[in-house]
Amino acid sequence: MTTATAPTRLLEVEHLTMRFGGLVAIDDVSFSANDKEITAIIGPNGAGKTTVFNCLTGFYKPTVGRLTLHHPKGDFLLEQMEGFRIPQKASVARTFQNIRLFPQMTVLENLVVAQHNVLMSASAFSLAGLLGLRRYKDAERESIELARYWLDKVGLLDRADIDAGNLPYGDQRRLEIARAMCTEPVLLCLDEPAAGLNPKESAELNELLLFIRDSHKIGLLLIEHDMSVVMKISDHVIVLDYGCKIADGSPEAVRDDPNVIRAYLGEDEDEELPPEVLADLKIDTPKPQNMPGSE
Repeated sequence: MTTATAPTRLLEVEHLTMRFGGLVAIDDVSFSANDKEITAIIGPNGAGKTTVFNCLTGFYKPTVGRLTLHHPKGDFLLEQMEGFRIPQKASVARTFQNIRLFPQMTVLENLVVAQHNVLMSASAFSLAGLLGLRRYKDAERESIELARYWLDKVGLLDRADIDAGNLPYGDQRRLEIARAMCTEPVLLCLDEPAAGLNPKESAELNELLLFIRDSHKIGLLLIEHDMSVVMKISDHVIVLDYGCKIADGSPEAVRDDPNVIRAYLGEDEDEELPPEVLADLKIDTPKPQNMPGSE
């Protein structure tokens, strides 16, 4: 008889609070995310989801709270790190709700430039590159191989030499994820990766994120409004509302939570919802009271 291995904590957020003057955007939020799992943070507009991401990735310094990343090299206290060092030292990568590619660089160049830190180190900050030394040539070759690997995984290898700005929107979304993976993160943070995608593209996104989790054995933390993505691929779901955590658990438990239903629908959980509302919820379940709505 085999015994299931307990999940390993990758990220621990303790008492996170973020104030902007008199506005409390995040109010004493604590949660954890496991390694080799997909953790989703969901909630209505204005719930504070992106503020949490901004604290984790160094764009904001929390007013209060401890953000601990358990890295193979040791623990990192993210709230104490300079923003640019979080991807460099703690191996936390991020994508954004609004795509931030380099549109006039080629698809391949976008992925190579993501490996800037590795290449600069190998070049001894340009000296080895200028002299054409072996160490730099090897690093450059490896960076291109890694870029081509991820282009293949996101279905863009045949478009490696076109400008990234000329890609269709859905392809740009996948390219941004590939670029983040070229930094070889231990934690990948995705801010609404399914935003603007059609159902076919959302299904392809699901496959890609599951591949990253299962084949590359890293943790993923995502903010998402598309419940067809969240409920199908997440191992763990955290729900925020008005800056507070109102639910934390498996997708099934969160879907049945009365507080979540009220936050999303503004309805009594025992009240029958009209069919036109149910059609917009994007969750495959026969019981409307069990479904948090999409926005």
